[in-house]
Amino acid sequence: MPKMKTKSSAKKRFKVTATGKVVAGQAGKRHGMIKRTTKFIRTARGTTTLSPQDAKIVKSYMPYDR
Repeated sequence: MPKMKTKSSAKKRFKVTATGKVVAGQAGKRHGMIKRTTKFIRTARGTTTLSPQDAKIVKSYMPYDR
């Protein structure tokens, strides 16, 4: 049986932790920061773990990263 392909867009954007959670960059920080509150900018720093529903979709894009 042939090898399964990993989606290149997913491997660039997501990382799977040792416990199996999916880590992604925080959304909503590319532009328009003047209208965002200071609290939003502060809490949206760094990365975040995806919800189990979203993580299931992302893991299907990366079959060998488990």
